[in-house]
Amino acid sequence: MIKKDFFDLKGHDTNIRREVMAGLIGFFTIVYIIAVNSFILSEAGLPLDGAVVATIVTSFAGCLIMGLWANAPILLVPGMGINAMFTYTLVGSMGMSWQEALGLVFISGILFAIIAFTGLAGVLNRAIPQSLKEAITVGLGLFLIFIGLEKGGLIERGTNSIIELGNLADPAVIATLLTFLIAIVLFLRNVNGHFLWSILAGTGFAALFGVLPVKADAAPAISSYGDVFAAMSFDGILSAAFVVGTFSLTMVVVFENIGLVQAHTVSSGHPEKFKKAFQANSVSAMLSGLFGTSPTVSTAETGAAIAAGGRTGLTAIVTGILFLASLLFLPFIHLIPDNAIAPVLLIIGGLMVQNVRNIDLNDPTEAFPAIFLIAMIPFTQSIADGIAFGFILYPLLKLSSGRGREVAPPLYIIAFLFLLNFAVNLI
Repeated sequence: MIKKDFFDLKGHDTNIRREVMAGLIGFFTIVYIIAVNSFILSEAGLPLDGAVVATIVTSFAGCLIMGLWANAPILLVPGMGINAMFTYTLVGSMGMSWQEALGLVFISGILFAIIAFTGLAGVLNRAIPQSLKEAITVGLGLFLIFIGLEKGGLIERGTNSIIELGNLADPAVIATLLTFLIAIVLFLRNVNGHFLWSILAGTGFAALFGVLPVKADAAPAISSYGDVFAAMSFDGILSAAFVVGTFSLTMVVVFENIGLVQAHTVSSGHPEKFKKAFQANSVSAMLSGLFGTSPTVSTAETGAAIAAGGRTGLTAIVTGILFLASLLFLPFIHLIPDNAIAPVLLIIGGLMVQNVRNIDLNDPTEAFPAIFLIAMIPFTQSIADGIAFGFILYPLLKLSSGRGREVAPPLYIIAFLFLLNFAVNLI
């Protein structure tokens, strides 16, 4: 049983009421992830009902681990961008089954945990240049924008070009545009739960224009989770695709979370909690594969909980409990249309693309690897290939400019491994 002073509320200058309210606000800012993550995973082949339950269970477990292990007000849920990598790269581009992709998530989580519980996190963080770290985030953002435009019907396969503007007279597209206007206004005005409200508005527009999905039988929702839980497959563990996918996913998850966890622990006034929070994050990411979803991250929406006064793990636990309670609303997930999800992807993608301002564009040896990494992710629809191009080009340009000493030895090894993978695929 948890002791009364387990969270040290007094020492953190907070109280139960403030922590509960912060957890509540945190939940309503991130609850949209249940619908959005589930729909993205379902495109990989997971049953939608199972993906919904997996998202909820994983978020509950992640927040619980963070609250109990690190006593930090950080919310752990399946990450946007990373879920796209799961569906469109691992399953779509690399041809894995979703069961194999879950196995890859589990192995990647083990590697993440090894890094988090040893000194490797610092070594990798110092080895990878900031320009490439930022480029990964920007590339993921552009990928989400591309997916959002496609899902909302704003772009489609062209007849005289690869992509062209969608049919703006289509009721579903009109519903997308109206939902986007609502979503961006609510976001700019910083309305609590803005994404949740925009999803509800989008569902209303879909009903108004007659493009609401046909509601399926919601009865097997919970029971279908049995097809997803512990459904991991390791049949292709020795294949080149599995090895490269594991390496790429680990890099993305580690670097994204290093920045997020550091930012959240500092903003909460307790930077000393970074180590334990990062460790909690790694364990949660590993369990994601077991629970049936893409890896969790220390979500950016944690900032809302911290701004509301959250200072301890009690905030995260309250959010986790609310996620578990949302199982009662499963039948309504089937009613959410694509036009309600697309605007959320567009805005989140836009936020991630803003990181381009942190890339040194005045130095060609920094700028060009970052630009190619950013461009290759959406153009190849493969996050792994985009990262590979950037990581290979960076040391090549540094060497050709006589600045090879600026490249950390681990980065040379990483670049060689990516290059070796391309060579093996050519053979």
